[in-house]
Amino acid sequence: MHWIDPDHLPEITGTVDQFLVNKHGRADGFLLTDGEEVHVPPHLSARLLRDVRPGSQVKVRGVRPRGVQMVAAVAIDTPKGRILDDGPDAREDDDAFEKAKHGPLTAQGIVKRSIHGPKGETRGAVLEDGRIIRLPPHEAERFSELLVKGAKIAAAGEGATTSFGTVVEAREIGASAETMKAVGPKKPEQGPDHKGPKQHGEKPGPKPDPKHAHAG
Repeated sequence: MHWIDPDHLPEITGTVDQFLVNKHGRADGFLLTDGEEVHVPPHLSARLLRDVRPGSQVKVRGVRPRGVQMVAAVAIDTPKGRILDDGPDAREDDDAFEKAKHGPLTAQGIVKRSIHGPKGETRGAVLEDGRIIRLPPHEAERFSELLVKGAKIAAAGEGATTSFGTVVEAREIGASAETMKAVGPKKPEQGPDHKGPKQHGEKPGPKPDPKHAHAG
């Protein structure tokens, strides 16, 4: 999004509540204390973690998807200066930052709010204890009733633990540990009109013309 002039975009202001973490252990956004969600490109993770802390006052200019309380940030003004999205080629070296610890993780609790991708697509939820559960967009749609505020949720999968947050990329999810279902690509279902593959390479013949039907 480096081609967009951020000074011509709408601006929101607020106080950072918590960071959002992706499955790779990078910060890809944050929540404000007023409930607003800000998505930040993951290549800005190092700069974001260096210049922003929970409690920081920020001004965000970005694009707001329809029907979602979130902004996809193009520029973030912080007490230490402006963080500007100049594209993924401008990724800063983050070797100085703590690496995420990856491994199997589970999470269970009450949903605080759903979270989204840069175009407003639902990608998971934040629990009341701050842990994050993420799903692919098509699976988030399938399990949408579990991702709304106040819903009970349990998930198991591969996770990342960092000093600024914990995330579980769900492989199983449900309202409780006992009711979890597998998360994955949805297999196409065969409709009632499906008649199976053609046999012996035969092609169906032409439909009979009622004009040439013989009387009995």
